[in-house]
Amino acid sequence: MSIVGILADDVDPLVSVMKVDKAPLESYSDIGGLDQQIQEIKEAVELPLTHPELYEDIGIKPPKGVILYGPPGTGKTLLAKAVANETSATFLRVVGSELIQKYLGDGPKLVREMFRVANEQAPSIVFIDEIDAVGTKRYDTTSGGEREIQRTMLELLNQLDGFDQAADVKVILATNKIESLDPALLRPGRIDRKIEFPLPDINTKRRIFQIHTSKMTLADDVDLEEFVHSKDDLSGADIKAICTEAGMLALRERRMRVTAEDLRKAREKALYRKKGNIPEGMYL
Repeated sequence: MSIVGILADDVDPLVSVMKVDKAPLESYSDIGGLDQQIQEIKEAVELPLTHPELYEDIGIKPPKGVILYGPPGTGKTLLAKAVANETSATFLRVVGSELIQKYLGDGPKLVREMFRVANEQAPSIVFIDEIDAVGTKRYDTTSGGEREIQRTMLELLNQLDGFDQAADVKVILATNKIESLDPALLRPGRIDRKIEFPLPDINTKRRIFQIHTSKMTLADDVDLEEFVHSKDDLSGADIKAICTEAGMLALRERRMRVTAEDLRKAREKALYRKKGNIPEGMYL
């Protein structure tokens, strides 16, 4: 099992907003149906950190970073954790909104500190989730908050320009809104690879249901194909929530088997939440 590095106690307190997982438990086998995305992140992040000589031998430079984009719940964060599990890199995670600090100038300072730590703890992976919180297109503005966001964005661009492609630091960004991002962030030489995470197709839905029901005791009336072929836009996170909720319904009635009706009720609950009646964060 690869160990993900832990930050030292003397790191700037601003970096405390970063999540540093000692050893993410997620692996590629936990991800259903994203074979192409897994292959792309292996080439862009895992191989440059574990076998940099392969790129040297063929005479090309590996990507500095990648952006994972697509609807919520499609596996972006899960895959970022899985690639960290496959390497011995320090894994630094921050949510984009946390880069916007209360006091003027703290956003850019945090970005500088984050990359300083990443360089000191190399090999490392910097994962910035919800990058659209700071990486949107720049406009003229008189708002102090908006100017702070722009300063933070400019510092991020400076940091991306400041380390070599062959360095043992890789950047993974994730967003649900790639169309809103500043083109300067996505230009080659900064973020070189874009990996799309669409809603799952039928084969992917089948695999995700199989993963999340593999340890459940299902009643004889359960036919997963009923749910695989249902005409709804379920994400991987939705499917996980459905399986978990179905198990809870069985437990509430002191049953040890999950029935088809449990899964139907759980699916209806998930679809109800997706319509906005309940905040999405409560079930993802």
